[in-house]
Amino acid sequence: MKIKLIAEFFVVFVLAAVNVFAQHDEKAIKREVEVNASVSEVWKAWTTQEGVKSFFAPGCKINLKVDGEYEMYFDPLGQEGSRGGEGNKILAIDPERMFSFTWNAPPQYPNVRKQKTVVILHFEKLGEKKTKLDFIEIGWGDSEEWNKVYDYFSYAWSKIVLPRLQYRFNHGPIDWNNPPRL
Repeated sequence: MKIKLIAEFFVVFVLAAVNVFAQHDEKAIKREVEVNASVSEVWKAWTTQEGVKSFFAPGCKINLKVDGEYEMYFDPLGQEGSRGGEGNKILAIDPERMFSFTWNAPPQYPNVRKQKTVVILHFEKLGEKKTKLDFIEIGWGDSEEWNKVYDYFSYAWSKIVLPRLQYRFNHGPIDWNNPPRL
């Protein structure tokens, strides 16, 4: 009898927890893009220094392992702490299927920069030279500064980074001395 009551309580508790999480509409940046390249090529664009420099940033540090560095240097010659996405780490790797890493805010948002969000990429083959990339960034706070960073990255991922990824495979690597206006 006691075990049955504990089991019933557990089921009620789990259902209540699921209901709470289902009702919580977590803030997220979600994007989906099609890229004219194979999954392998798109994977390498995100996970190798050569690939990253072809579309994402002119400098980077990548150590492709869980807890390895995943840093993007938008100003490679800048002072440490102001070069770009510094201090970010790889969280999970499922080769050519899923890749996730931490991400931080630009230096002009110092309180949020000390914290991290999580970016998750899913790669799906649509054809020999066509890949669907699902992008999501989660882990957002809810202050005025967090909201500014959310707006900043909603724009940056949608209007700069992901279009540059597409551009890279349609026209060639980004010329960082004269990046395209997209």
